[in-house]
Amino acid sequence: MSGRHLLSMGVSLFSLVAVMGIAGPALAQVQGASGEIALDTVTVEGQGGSATGPINGYVPSRTATGSKTDTPIEQIPQAVSVIGREEMEDRQVQKVDEALRYTAGVYAQPFGLDSDTDWFYIRGFDAGQTGVFLNNLPLYQYGFGGFYIDPFVLERIEVLKGPASALYGGSASGGIVNLVSKRPTTEPLRYIEAGINSWGNGYGAFDFGGALDKDKIWSYRLTGKLSGGGWETRKADDFRGVIAPAFTLRPNAGTELTLLSSYQYIDLKHTGGFLPYVGTVVPAPFGRISRRFYYDEPGVDLYRRQQAMLGYEFKHDINDVWTVRQNFRYARTDSKERGPYPYGYLDPATGFPGPVPFGPDFLLYRIGFNHHTVVNTLSLDNQAEAKFGTGPLNHTLLLGLDYKYYNIDHIQASGGGTPISAVNPIYGAPQGPAVPYLDQNLTMNQLGFYAQDQIRLGGWIATLNGRYDRVTMNSTDKVGAANFSENTGEFSGRAGLGYEFANGLVPYVAVSRSFNPLIGSDVRGRAFEPETGQQYEVGLKYKPTSFDGLITAALFDLTRQNTLTTDPTNVFFQAQLGEVRSRGFEIEGQANIGKGLKAVASVTAYNIEITKDSNLALIGKRPNVVPEFIASTWLDYTVQDGMFKGLGFGAGVRYNGFSYADNENLLKVPSSTVFDAAIRYTYDNFTIALNVNNIFDREYVSSCQTQYTCNYGAGRVATLKASYKW
Repeated sequence: MSGRHLLSMGVSLFSLVAVMGIAGPALAQVQGASGEIALDTVTVEGQGGSATGPINGYVPSRTATGSKTDTPIEQIPQAVSVIGREEMEDRQVQKVDEALRYTAGVYAQPFGLDSDTDWFYIRGFDAGQTGVFLNNLPLYQYGFGGFYIDPFVLERIEVLKGPASALYGGSASGGIVNLVSKRPTTEPLRYIEAGINSWGNGYGAFDFGGALDKDKIWSYRLTGKLSGGGWETRKADDFRGVIAPAFTLRPNAGTELTLLSSYQYIDLKHTGGFLPYVGTVVPAPFGRISRRFYYDEPGVDLYRRQQAMLGYEFKHDINDVWTVRQNFRYARTDSKERGPYPYGYLDPATGFPGPVPFGPDFLLYRIGFNHHTVVNTLSLDNQAEAKFGTGPLNHTLLLGLDYKYYNIDHIQASGGGTPISAVNPIYGAPQGPAVPYLDQNLTMNQLGFYAQDQIRLGGWIATLNGRYDRVTMNSTDKVGAANFSENTGEFSGRAGLGYEFANGLVPYVAVSRSFNPLIGSDVRGRAFEPETGQQYEVGLKYKPTSFDGLITAALFDLTRQNTLTTDPTNVFFQAQLGEVRSRGFEIEGQANIGKGLKAVASVTAYNIEITKDSNLALIGKRPNVVPEFIASTWLDYTVQDGMFKGLGFGAGVRYNGFSYADNENLLKVPSSTVFDAAIRYTYDNFTIALNVNNIFDREYVSSCQTQYTCNYGAGRVATLKASYKW
């Protein structure tokens, strides 16, 4: 399917949504827009009136991700996407990156279905390591020292596109993903579900909540999930569980304290990936490597993670003007990983890896690898918010001081892998020893002061942000060269201006700047300077008055500077000589059309270009991995009355344009079109649902980082779920 056809399909869907919405009755979301405080009522949150609460259908109303204040989403001067609990349930989302498959500006799961990590690119740039936040506090990742969040414990997944440093300090240039936890309810909540998929992976989950006393001063939420079984890759399996207790104390109308905690355990054997270009994207003499190919060793393969988090959110209204907040979280993860992985084919003449196979065994070269990583991190955000007027101007002023501590203690070792046939794998060969090349203890501290003023004058909305951060790093390495220290300060900011018309249209313009600390040092031992980014964005947000929907369109010009590239004087080191420019257009629509019909649709078109590099031949080329055109549509309908009342259907299509396997743009990865479908039936409080992703079992390569490391997209998988609430 061509990009032109997908663009036409996306535009047609938006037209259909608008026409059907005007013809159908508007939903009652306006009932939650009054802003009145009613602590003993949860219906306001249920209708989208809270920045952290449940969303009514597919259409978000408010967000705190783009401003750190409870703000209508159309008043944020940047593109923001929100995926709520109902949409996640309709699509039976099992991973965070899976939830982002239908989101404009996001290329989700670029490396296929990874059972232990979430991967996504925002506006062309990797955001999986330094662009993940939980409840507006960072979940920073370096190396293998990151965190994994099961989407079952989440109420929302929100994406702020473009630089976010003016609010959050060091972060990915392309944008951030903010995960919003489920929170305690004052009304009784009793929910259980169980499911199994066609790979033989089953699970059971529960979600309980309610008040603990008759005055509803204390309330709780207890969410948990246990799963295990097979994956698409042969011999791969897992066992994992998560439990997330939460408590809220509301001693009076102006004070609230919420405790949030979780513990997660994962034990698995690895899924597929790391396969060569020849044999996946293009056929080898033996054809193509099976999508279910298991590259590891069953007796050696290990991935084990223990993860714990404990934190709180405190809010107190001092008076009608001032509110103070403090958010805190401590998190720890301890992970171990072991096993060989492929890197091209074995060249029998040299004993080293190469890009093409040699018969008769067509052996893959494998590298042995293991690591043990322990991370301790602490985040604290202090805020003071004031709402006041100065003449005709209405202000929402936010002052903040936040702190991030990140410590990683890790050992990585490599070597000793044995080759394995790509067509007739025989497991059990003894693996040689892996030699440590890194034994690093790294500590990062970030202290930032920020200010934001959201100013309203009639229909005009101005948002002004300024922030200064001080970042210190210290690294020691017992076996390698990762010994360095850094102390740097960075300014970041954002300025946006919009106008809200009475018909729901809000055009806006914005400029923003970001920075992102880089860990490492150059050939001279000097620590890397922070990466920086600048973005210019012009957009239009439309919150219709005739139907319940949200449409966002944005044009942006984003430049990422000080990026790492190969040092021209020593190929074993990196230098900060790179710059990449991403320009593009995004349009996204979400609608509760009425009479049980809901829809989401998105179209993304990029022009991504390397503008500076130590290798002059790369200038003007497109970076690998990311396609320049992405489009998707999901429609969901539930019969509202008659003999088929409660019967629901969903259907979606996802299109990813072609990408390159190399920055020289010599090896192309073809485009792909994948279809998803769902059917479910609800009777009283019982629901049974069947979802099938990639329903036609399209075999495709999602991306390649090099000609040695390509990844298949997930094949067809059906998931059957039964749930009950009371």
